[in-house]
Amino acid sequence: MQPNLTRASHLEPSICLRCLLRLSKGTRLPRRRVLNPATTRSSATAAGALLTRDYFSANKSNGPSTPPGSALHPSRDRVQHGVSAGAAASDLTKAPSTEHNLPKTAASNNVLDGFPQSELPHRRRKRLKDNPAATMASVDVIPPDASSRLSTISTTLPPSSLRRLLSLYLSLSKPRLSFLIVLTTAAAYSLYPVPAVLLPQATASPSLSTLTLVFLTSGTALCSASANALNMIMEPEHDAKMSRTRNRPLVRGYIGKRGALVFATVAGIVGVGSLYYGVNPTVSFLGGLNIFLYAGVYTPMKRISVLNTWVGAVVGGIPPLMGWAAAAGQTATGSGAWQELLLSEESIGGWLLATFLYAWQFPHFNALSWTIRDEYKFAGYRMLAWVNPRMNGRVAFRYALLSFPLCGALWWFGITDQGFLLTSSVVNAWIVREAWRFWRLDGYKGSARALFWAGVWHLPVVMVLAMAHKKGLWEGVWQRLNGETQEDIWIDEDEADGLQGQPPPGTLRPVASVTT
Repeated sequence: MQPNLTRASHLEPSICLRCLLRLSKGTRLPRRRVLNPATTRSSATAAGALLTRDYFSANKSNGPSTPPGSALHPSRDRVQHGVSAGAAASDLTKAPSTEHNLPKTAASNNVLDGFPQSELPHRRRKRLKDNPAATMASVDVIPPDASSRLSTISTTLPPSSLRRLLSLYLSLSKPRLSFLIVLTTAAAYSLYPVPAVLLPQATASPSLSTLTLVFLTSGTALCSASANALNMIMEPEHDAKMSRTRNRPLVRGYIGKRGALVFATVAGIVGVGSLYYGVNPTVSFLGGLNIFLYAGVYTPMKRISVLNTWVGAVVGGIPPLMGWAAAAGQTATGSGAWQELLLSEESIGGWLLATFLYAWQFPHFNALSWTIRDEYKFAGYRMLAWVNPRMNGRVAFRYALLSFPLCGALWWFGITDQGFLLTSSVVNAWIVREAWRFWRLDGYKGSARALFWAGVWHLPVVMVLAMAHKKGLWEGVWQRLNGETQEDIWIDEDEADGLQGQPPPGTLRPVASVTT
């Protein structure tokens, strides 16, 4: 309504000129924005999905009742990459999701302690610094295995490329585990004490065949790949329930069971055949036995009894015995039968190394299984970590203590020199300390993760130290540096007594005539 200026001019001068001009302009109504009804409904739906109490609570923790991936919890990764909230909610609603059947640790494959792995590092450090409880919860997270990581990386390659195909089939072999198996086999082969007649000072040829080592390592790697592929073929539905294994190629459907079975069969036949023709039948039998024990006994036994861990430890102890038997077959003085290679006095070193690998697996695996004990329970695997947690830590500590006498026995029987006692004791003390903390703290306060990584480094370090301290290695290096040669062959005292009164070596002896 316009004011009456005539009447306003007779007013007393209590109103300033600015107010008078403002009143003369009148009041403008605000303009209304015309909205599309469909857009309004979709925006309201998306806002309702986002602005809920559960959504804001999910930014702190992913509870089992509202897992990430559901309609009420659009992925924060998609929001960071510029995808609208409505599109994210609609896509996640349409996509099938099985994560609601997973436990808390398994339902967050791409989530680290409640937040996505794409979170910026400086923000995560600040968040963990401000929240000590989150720091304590994140120290026990074990990363996915090598097969899952390699399978995930292969998806970034072109679908029809050869690199992607090789990466997927390589992931079937569990490359990290296969590498450790090959390492222990080669270490046992190199630690075999070479007789004096085969030393480089006595002959111009190498002490042990390099070609045999090539057949041994390649055959062992193929046997390990075959066993691991068969293991994945037998339990893809159970691997899908665990965060460490849910990205394996068979679980994600990147490779079919038929293709994996062909790979396992070919790898097993070629591996066992390489060990048979390139090494000896005894090593070939041990390689085939390991495939059977791992895929035929250990894998199904995981869902039956906690004794599966002991069976799996036997599987891990066989590879060093294979390496020792391969070296013993080249120096065998008899027929080279399995009794001579495995049950003679010279085979004690192979059995010591096999026992060391058998004992090492308990602290390493018990720490790993403790971190994902809920997933093992949900998947139906009977592990000590959840069946008897107290016994789980006690067993890990007991077998960690065996590393001291086993390393001492390697020196006692002349496999390594005395320096191995000192260097190996430092590494053994490390894993024993972490195993004791794991047992006393029941796996909490980061003790499980510390023992896991101690076990990862303990095995290769001890194997390398044993090879560096092989009996007579540094004496031979010192003699070569000083230009000394070993011309005399060491003999026993009994043999020396029997040679008294005989002419020195190299002289002609009279040959007695024999008459009939």
